[in-house]
Amino acid sequence: MAYHQLTQEERYLIAGGLRLQRSQRDLAEELGRSASTVSREVRRNATTHDGAYRGEKAHSYAIARRRRCRRGPQFSEAVLGEVEFALCRRWSPEQIVGAFRAEGKVVPSHETIYRHLRRDRRGGGTLWRHTRIMSKMGRKRYRSRPTRGVLLGKRHISERAAIVDARGRIGDWEGDTVMGGGTSGCLLTLVERKSGFSLVRKLEARTMAEATEAAAIVIQRMRHKFETITFDNGTEFHDYERLERRFGVTCYFATPYHSWERGSNENLNGLVRQYLPRGRSLKSTTQEDCDKIAAALNNRPRKRHGFLTPLGIFLGPNGCCT
Repeated sequence: MAYHQLTQEERYLIAGGLRLQRSQRDLAEELGRSASTVSREVRRNATTHDGAYRGEKAHSYAIARRRRCRRGPQFSEAVLGEVEFALCRRWSPEQIVGAFRAEGKVVPSHETIYRHLRRDRRGGGTLWRHTRIMSKMGRKRYRSRPTRGVLLGKRHISERAAIVDARGRIGDWEGDTVMGGGTSGCLLTLVERKSGFSLVRKLEARTMAEATEAAAIVIQRMRHKFETITFDNGTEFHDYERLERRFGVTCYFATPYHSWERGSNENLNGLVRQYLPRGRSLKSTTQEDCDKIAAALNNRPRKRHGFLTPLGIFLGPNGCCT
């Protein structure tokens, strides 16, 4: 079997496994790799200042090392000239590759052509103007899959009970974070699926510690109203096990890049943006501001409830949230 370099996802899985005190041999078996591959990876790409292995840092070290030893250009000026002529005829890189290969010509991959376009553009060239879409594809990531929020042991949204999917009870929540402009200031947003009742907490930073503490505060206040939480895949929610142990709530995670699986939360984030427009700094936003926004939304009549309010549905006939 041919050897393939470790992917970013595999490095995140190794980091998560080590954090859970899994052995390197167990991780290697789960990844379908040799134990020596995992051992060498941890040794070579551990964070330099403290020796800990972190997926994001390890991947950046590996990419930097690979770039330092990268091969020189494989294609002659004549080949690149033909490619550029085809680009000027408004052919897409994929069309160029397909047509040239059909004629038996040597041709770079379409990823290489896109990189050539970006280099040309940075140098003041105009080749990119002949393309309909400039691809966002960067350097090739070998055998890569979506890597956002990778952590071993997370429950996928597909494991939720049918009553959760059907919005059949009060107590099933969705959670996410909302970023403002700049580098500081963030919000934790939680919405109860059946009622649409919302909670908004101010975070000083988008970190695991901040998000976990904010979630713990609201669960503590109404712990009997929390059965499950379905989170976004951000790493700020990776300490979910602390919430499960402390409060008995069960946490799930949506599929990466499938925001529609948390439609209630995405809708809430859009409503919050009515008060805090995208691009606005949240640094000066206070918890009092967040409470006022949540109160306004919880008292806004909703069509799906026959124009009753989320607060009324959440409290129920007894008018009590505890």
